[in-house]
This record gives sequence, structure tokens and C-alpha cells, in this order.
Amino acid sequence: MSHPQSNEHHLDLTVEEHLESDEYLRRRQLRKGSAGWLLLAGLGVSYVISGDYSGWNYGLAEGGFGGLLLAVVVIAAMYFCMVLGLAELSSALPAAGGGYTFARRALGPWGGFATGTAVLIEYSIAPAAIATFIGGYVESLGLFGIDKGWWIYLAAFVIFIGIHLAGVGEALRLMFVITAVALLGLVVFAVNAIGRFDAANLTNIVPDATAAGASSFLPHGYLGIWAAIPFAIWFFLAVEGVPLAAEETANPERNVPRGIIAAMAVLIVTCVTVLLLTTGAGGAEAMSGVDDPLVQALGGQGIAAKLVNYIGLAGLVASFFSIIYAYSRQTFALSRAGYLPTTLSITNRRKAPTLALIVPGAIGFLLSLTGHGELILNMAVFGAALSYVLMMVSHIVLRIREPEMPRPYRTPGGVLTTGFALAVAVVAVIATFLVSPTAAGLCLLVFAAFMAYFALYSRHRLVANSPDEEFAMLAAAEDDLK
Repeated sequence: MSHPQSNEHHLDLTVEEHLESDEYLRRRQLRKGSAGWLLLAGLGVSYVISGDYSGWNYGLAEGGFGGLLLAVVVIAAMYFCMVLGLAELSSALPAAGGGYTFARRALGPWGGFATGTAVLIEYSIAPAAIATFIGGYVESLGLFGIDKGWWIYLAAFVIFIGIHLAGVGEALRLMFVITAVALLGLVVFAVNAIGRFDAANLTNIVPDATAAGASSFLPHGYLGIWAAIPFAIWFFLAVEGVPLAAEETANPERNVPRGIIAAMAVLIVTCVTVLLLTTGAGGAEAMSGVDDPLVQALGGQGIAAKLVNYIGLAGLVASFFSIIYAYSRQTFALSRAGYLPTTLSITNRRKAPTLALIVPGAIGFLLSLTGHGELILNMAVFGAALSYVLMMVSHIVLRIREPEMPRPYRTPGGVLTTGFALAVAVVAVIATFLVSPTAAGLCLLVFAAFMAYFALYSRHRLVANSPDEEFAMLAAAEDDLK
């Protein structure tokens, strides 16, 4: 049966929706009430914590300490403003689709799928990058003669996807414990790095005489600030995934905003600590190209370095583990609503979406085999930045078009706050092409392929009574009544 469309989305009149049976939805249910705000805050930190242990330091090669520092200031402000916007959206529209749900309500099916696709690109690719960093930490530990290789990546995907298949409650609690250990590792690192700190190490990269504005603070000039933006994003990448847990959260209207804001506050503290102490202890030049910067900043040897190395591995595992959760929930929501093949959203007896966990994981494993962690990182950043643009547009559109929509939490500053985040996100998208045209171009092709699939096939098969679509349908019905 066709479903009427909102007259405000006249471009989407060719999208066809139908109602599915109760049995269809029964086979696609997540476990309710599995998390409170503290677990959600832990989930938000867990998504990101690996970014403190590895990846961000490549930005030193692009912009030096000064370029990366200035990029971090701008990006941290963007994320903080974005999180405040997402807190409002998640309180108003608490569903497993996260960014897709918000954009679906604001921008219609095309905008919703575009946003969900960008998020899915980010979350499917990020575990591949983290897997290569896990390999780097395992290699530096020299455990039982283990060297990084395809079987380490495979073991990581198989083990942690398997834990997720056991159920969300068990997975979230384990993530919380691993994240706490990773945060403890940062404390151990900070205590030991303070004694090695030397301000001269911050600016020991030789300035490029041909770069405009080059100095010891900005060795690659003003352009280095822009080039460092994708690596600054790695300090916060994926914190926006907290709303994906909305359907599995008790009182999501209250707990999701509290959880994501608390997570962002913790991440700002860890970012500042790691950036200053790692560069100051190890030197900008030496830290700019290593896979395990915190370990190398402590000299690579000794009890403290070994301890940080082991705990750093836990930090990488925490993010790897939690981003698997995120990609599965985004895949689940898009599949349940018919945007992706509906078999991907069927849940097992523990209410875990089986194929939504396995299929993106298989893709991530294949990407990890390339071993190019930096390239994969930039691909993930492109998907993230594009999704930020669309989510902030969604917040602004809903504030203007639906001012009376119930919002248990309201963003301080309103559209000015999310407008700032939108402007910086647009700059970040452009910056990904500056740093790695190959990575950004490949992601753009994948994005185009998804949109072609929607245009040619799935837009005719959307499920009107899926929770995410119902939010939009309620808005359409209200408009019709008005």
C-alpha cells in the first residue's frame, strides 16, 4: 500500500512506502532499557578513546604542533557545538537511526538516507583503521613473537563481533570496563610524561621556507592548519554515535543528552592532555610518523612505556569494540526501514542484529588487509564530516520549520550554535580532499553508489511503520491537519 507523503517534501513524492506486519517488526527488535546515562557516557568515550592513543599524531607531519593545535581548538569547538545540537535532536527523536532519523524528519527520505550512508561509511571504515593500529601496538609489545598480520585483524573482528552477538547489555558493560582501563592508561602516561616534557620539543620540526607563514610554531605555514584538520577530528571522531543507542536506553529523552555531553567533556580533557604531553615529551618530529606515539614518547622501553603499551591496546580495543556496535545499529535502522536489504535488520534471540554486525565487519576486515591505516583514517573522516554537515542542517531546519516540536533538551544558542558547527564541518569536508584526494574520492564514489541504489531500487520499498519512518510520518500528518 502506498503511504501519503508530506506536502513539504515535494521532491520525495516518488518515494513509495508500505506497511509491514507486526511479525516483521517483532523480528527486528532491540533490547529496551539496557543503558543509563553513565553507560552512554562510557560508550561515547569508548568510541573515541583510540584516537588518543594513535592516529592524531600524523597531523604533526601536516601542520606541526602549532598547526595541529589550532586545528584541534577549532575542531573541539565544532564538536562541542555539534554535540549540543545532537543532544536536542536525540531528546526529540529517540530512535536507533541516530543521524538518519534526524535528517529523515528534517530533509525527507533522500536526506535521511544520505546522512545514514555517510554515517555508515564512517563507522564501517573506522574499525579497519583501528585494526591496523592494534597491529602496530601488538608488534611493539612482541607478545610471543606475534607480528601484525591479517590473522590479527581477523581475530579482532571475529572475537568482538561474537561478543556483540551475545547481547547489548553484556557488550555495553564490557565496553565500559575496557574504557575505564584505557582512561587509567592515559593517567599513567600523563604522570610519567610530565617529567620528560620539554617545551622545545613542541616546535622541533624544521620550517618549510617555501610555505606562506612558516615558522617554528607553524612549520608548514598557514595551509598546515587546514591540512591538520582531519587528524584533529580523530580526537573526537564517532562521539556522535551515542544517539544510536536510544532504543536500548532507559528514558532516552533524558539520558542520551546527558550521556553525550558528559562524554564530550571527558574527551576534551584527554585531547589536551595527550596532545601537549606526547609532543612535549617525544618531540613533534619523532611523533609525527609512529603508530604508537604515547609509548614512543616514554622512550619505548621501561615499565611505564610497557604498561602504557598494554593499556593502549585496551584503548584501541575499546574503540574497535564500540564502533562495531555503532555500525550495526546504523545498518539495522536503515535496513528495518527498507533503505537497505531488510534481511540485515533481523535480530537473534538476544536481540542483536546478526547480519548488521557481520556484513559491515567483513567489509572492514577486507579494508584492514591493505595495512594503510592513515589512508583508511582519512576515508572515515570524510564520511564523518559529511554526516556532520547534514545533521547540523537538520537541526537548523527543524528549529525553523517545527519550532513547536517537543524538545526535552534545547541547544543553548539554538541555530547559532549548530550554524557554527555546520560551517566548520564544511571546511572539514574540503580539508579531506586537501590531505588525501584518493581517500575522499573513493568515499565519494561509495556514497554515489549507495545513492544510486536508493534511486533505482530501495526508495520504492520503504517501510512506513518502522520507528524512524513513523517520526517523519507523524510530522507529515500534523502538517496535513494544519
